[in-house]
Amino acid sequence: MENYRVILNSRPGANGEPREDHFTYEQCPYPEVPCRPGCVLIKNLYLSVDPALRCRMNDDTGVTYMKAWQIGETIDGLEGVGVVVESATPSFPVGGLVEGLMCWPWKKYFLWDTKAGNMKLNKLDETLIGHKPSLAISCLGLVGVTSLLGVREKGCVTPTGNQTFVVSGAAGACGSLAGQIARLEGCTNVVGICGSDKKCEVITKEFGFNSAVNYKTQNVAEKLQQTCPAGIDIYFDNVGGEISNTVIKQMNQNSHVILCGQISVYNTDVAYPPPIPEEIQHILKTKNITR
Repeated sequence: MENYRVILNSRPGANGEPREDHFTYEQCPYPEVPCRPGCVLIKNLYLSVDPALRCRMNDDTGVTYMKAWQIGETIDGLEGVGVVVESATPSFPVGGLVEGLMCWPWKKYFLWDTKAGNMKLNKLDETLIGHKPSLAISCLGLVGVTSLLGVREKGCVTPTGNQTFVVSGAAGACGSLAGQIARLEGCTNVVGICGSDKKCEVITKEFGFNSAVNYKTQNVAEKLQQTCPAGIDIYFDNVGGEISNTVIKQMNQNSHVILCGQISVYNTDVAYPPPIPEEIQHILKTKNITR
């Protein structure tokens, strides 16, 4: 049986952009079978490819909860979904779907020791995910929890508040969910910022956003003035940089920034969260904007 894996081939450097040649997709040994007691042989079905993984390409991730990938070794991601193809533990029968958190290997087949592994393996509730196992690493996974907690715990949504909610990276994993959750929580005007006309069409026609802004072809400040005439009450920030500075300039008194990600600076060697201009700091302070 053939097996394959993804390894880190080289590092882009803290200020470099990732390229395909930084990785290698190569053949590797198939796990030894039969499984020893407590082990499960898993075939990968879905991988979660997250922007947050960029820091793992560096020598130092800058955070305590993720370690740097090592050159020449199999990389792992934040989440994944697989199917059990052989098992030596009764709690994970053959044919069952499983998901793991934080250390999911990017390997077609891998052996997991349920007793010694540093990743908790969970059985998927197939009545919940239906015929879409990928839901376990999208709206029912880390990105779903991140979006839900961000909106509910940091957004201060008031169901009867007639609030305007703006989200950057609006067609991405967290952004698309955050906008829909904000709508369900009671925001009456949900505006998404993304990078193509197709994405703008999807979030307005399929995800229920009121409006969309294409930051690559439109003037973001002008479009926000048009789509958010009463100002902005809540901003779900996935990107940072100039787009976020533009949004913050149009935020209302006592409004709220939900700091989820800063994608625009992931390829630069700066602290997280990155420093913001003095003008923006002044706006945050004088308007009492939480961030």
